[in-house]
Amino acid sequence: MNLNSLDLNLIRVFDALMQERSVTRAGERVGLSQPAVSSALSRLRYALNDQLFIRRGNEMLATPRAEELAELARSALNSIERMVHSRSTFDPLTLERTFTLLGSDFFSLMLMPHLAVKLAESAPRVAVRLLDSARGDVTRLLQDDAADMALERPVEVPDWISSILLFPSAFVIIAAADNPDLAGVVEGEPVPLDSFCALPHALRSIDGSMSGMVDDALEATGRHRQVVLALPHFQAVALAVARGRMIAAVPSQFAEMARRDLALKIYRPPFDVPVPDIKLYWHSRHDSEVGHQWMRHQVLAAVNDLGFAEGAVG
Repeated sequence: MNLNSLDLNLIRVFDALMQERSVTRAGERVGLSQPAVSSALSRLRYALNDQLFIRRGNEMLATPRAEELAELARSALNSIERMVHSRSTFDPLTLERTFTLLGSDFFSLMLMPHLAVKLAESAPRVAVRLLDSARGDVTRLLQDDAADMALERPVEVPDWISSILLFPSAFVIIAAADNPDLAGVVEGEPVPLDSFCALPHALRSIDGSMSGMVDDALEATGRHRQVVLALPHFQAVALAVARGRMIAAVPSQFAEMARRDLALKIYRPPFDVPVPDIKLYWHSRHDSEVGHQWMRHQVLAAVNDLGFAEGAVG
């Protein structure tokens, strides 16, 4: 196909279809009607001599050819966006963009409300959304631009993923304030190891696993705990703990917040648990993109405002 006859809007539609897998949602993403998207897809199919997307129920499945072209299209659009939105003309007050973050309900509860207030003041036309970390693999979501950045514990990523430290997040133990099994333990002190192993535990788990970092550290002592409840959200774990005899190991910052609303006490683990560093991850193709840089700064500033680093315990 002659490059001179290729409409750039077709590439935008192709990229939107790759992200949304829906003609309707792709149209909303690029500001086109459903018939206009369907027409653009027909032109793309003809130009590239491939079906590109095949309907299955309400979802558009990408063909191998479409998957092959997806990264090239996204990279090209990013380059054009950087060319148009130069650093000299960047103004948050006029920026119109939706940023997509990936993270657990820890961030939904503790970070996003504050971040939203900051953005409303400095960039009123910017929208932000948080996808639950159970949505999928961090690397894939960043590669596909399904997420602009991810807030996660350390994960193995390729070298084209950039990251920066947000804060360390030590584990502490939460229990109901009236838990009779810990009646003699002073809040802030370690839970006795025998009690820790004997009591039922609740665990935050996005994939249904009944073990985690705490279990790995506990096994080094030759002991095991009893995980009887695995839930995908920290808040649900805290609610379950507050209503019974279960205890749970959760990030220290979340524990302090949960204690303000629930009848909980906070203790230390009776053994050493590695302190994970929560990081902000993004695709390195956005390293120099001024809008992305600005949003990363907003996240970092919000984290600092909330004192997450100061809330960590060793």
